[in-house]
Formats: sequence, structure tokens, C-alpha cells
Amino acid sequence: MSRIYLPLILALLIILQGATANLIPASFDAAGWIVVIHGCFLFLVLIKLFYDLETTYYALLAALFVGLIIDIIYTDIIGVYMFSYALMIYFVHGMRKILQTNFYVATLLTAVSLGLVDSLLYFIYHFIGVTQMEMSDYFYYRLMPTVAINLILFFVLYLLFRKTLIKWSDERFDLEKSTN
Repeated sequence: MSRIYLPLILALLIILQGATANLIPASFDAAGWIVVIHGCFLFLVLIKLFYDLETTYYALLAALFVGLIIDIIYTDIIGVYMFSYALMIYFVHGMRKILQTNFYVATLLTAVSLGLVDSLLYFIYHFIGVTQMEMSDYFYYRLMPTVAINLILFFVLYLLFRKTLIKWSDERFDLEKSTN
């Protein structure tokens, strides 16, 4: 069943990612803060942590596909989100081999990978001349609010999907082991 539900959840998050701009409080805008919701990326991190095994790369393949779709729908440059999301999911994959997966590690990995993915997006866009924002302004006006708001969203997604992803993983990979 997870083979159907995971892509549907990701598709819903892609759609909601564009709609969440309306949910950002006006006070953030008045303060000059720029918040980018990375709901798909957060769910991909959860998939990597709680669904994928150490030897599977479903989250990485999903990151490539979701990043490409986000690039096509929301940006003018194809490949930026695809590259950034896939690279950071691979980073999480590597860190998962070293660290135990619990709430604190999941939160730390999410915060670090989220900061890295948003910074990577900034550097790519800055390098090709799409954004002219200075690094100090980026750090204060975009990175910090983005990470803070996305961590709140991560907590919600974590509470909603952790047990379900573990159950789906057990069902899928136990079923595959029994058929081999």
C-alpha cells in the first residue's frame, strides 16, 4: 500500500508547498523575513529515516523526481531543487548509517540538512545571478526564519507519519524478504 500512498503524499505536499505562501503571517513579511516552506524535503527526510533501509534508495529517487517537479512548477531554472534535494537526502542517508534514528537525531539531521539545502539553493542562485542578496542578509532574513518554520512543520509531519512509515517499511521489506 505504501507504494501508492508515498507518491500521493508527496504529490499533495508539492501542491501545498505553493499554497503555504499564503499561510505565512503578514508580520514576517513586514519584518522583511523570507520564509520558504520545504514540506516535500521534510517528508523525504522522514522517508529516508523511517522507511528506507540502509541498502535502499527510494527517498533518493523520490528526491530527484520531486525536485524536478518543483523545478518545473515553481522555478525558472531546471535542476536546482532536483540536485539540492538529492544531495541532501544522500547526506542524510550517509549520516543515518552512523547515527541511531530517534527523535533527537531526526530533528538534528532535519535542521542541518534543511539549512544545507536552503544554503545550497542560495549559493546556486547567487552564483548564476538570480539573487543579489548578501550572505549576512540571507542568513538573518531567509535562512533562520525558514529553518524555524520548517522545523515546526517537521514536528507535525514527524508526529503524523513516523509510525506509519515504520509500519509501511516493515510491511514492504518483510514481504520482499519472504518472497526471495
